[in-house]
Amino acid sequence: MTTMITGAGLIGTSYAKHALRRGQKVVFVDPICHEEYLKRQLGRTENYVFLNEDVRSLTGIIKIIKDYKVDSLLHTASVIGKKAGDRIDYGYDLNVGGTLSIANAVRLTGIQRVVHISTFGAYDWRKIKTGPVKEDNFLGSGAPYSNSKVAQEKIWEAFAINADFKVVMLRLANTFGVGHFWSGSEGGKKFQDLLLAGIKGETAKIPEEQTMDFSYVYSKDVGRAIDQAMLADSPKEIVFNIGYEVIHSFNDLVLGAQKHLPNLKVEIVPGTKPVNRALPLDCSRARKVLDWLPEYNFDEAIEDYVYDLRKFVK
Repeated sequence: MTTMITGAGLIGTSYAKHALRRGQKVVFVDPICHEEYLKRQLGRTENYVFLNEDVRSLTGIIKIIKDYKVDSLLHTASVIGKKAGDRIDYGYDLNVGGTLSIANAVRLTGIQRVVHISTFGAYDWRKIKTGPVKEDNFLGSGAPYSNSKVAQEKIWEAFAINADFKVVMLRLANTFGVGHFWSGSEGGKKFQDLLLAGIKGETAKIPEEQTMDFSYVYSKDVGRAIDQAMLADSPKEIVFNIGYEVIHSFNDLVLGAQKHLPNLKVEIVPGTKPVNRALPLDCSRARKVLDWLPEYNFDEAIEDYVYDLRKFVK
């Protein structure tokens, strides 16, 4: 079995560890060179390869699928958050155009199993007033990123029905773990900056707008959720929330970090006021259908994250 992973970042490597442990082969596709990151996350093994290719290149993607005999696919490639709207034409060309290209490649080559990474940002937080938030709630907040992720989901649903392949879509909470955050995850970068400052004995300077209450999930639990989704036997439901079913405040992050990095100091940089999404996700569907729930509680996740991050900064 060979899995293509679009995007060589935190989410893709979190799943790749599971696939590689089973002896599967993994092909990473990304136009940005992240080979050093992959080596540090996955070690040196002949069972994965990194290829510089753009998901928008249908002919290039099809060639890779055929050359490496790819039979399953994990689609993570997107620009995230504000980065999707800073240049909306580029954001939509990659997020929507890239997804269309990959879905078409799946259709044309006969790949039968796809896991697509979506986000809790796909929900329309203008309309949702009570939680926990289930998968059938309002979608599309009007923000470029939110609407692009909804468009991705609709593309995959339509192509899967048309070409008769299996797709599972995971709406992740804000994911934290050792990443490069090229794609634009401000929440993930904030978390990492906080811990890095504590490890280095520096003061973490966090923009005020990033001090909101948030829904989180640890990358290693995400990797296991993807693995469960890949192995699921044609579930009737195809969209799943993945995250802690509680909201964590910025103060929770700071106190959690200081428990393991007692010398950590934090400075809030004044600016735009934070927008709180103080509604937890309902992950009961993932528990029931995918047999998934987090293995790491929030404190255990931070402790493990600090341990991994120390190795990265040596």
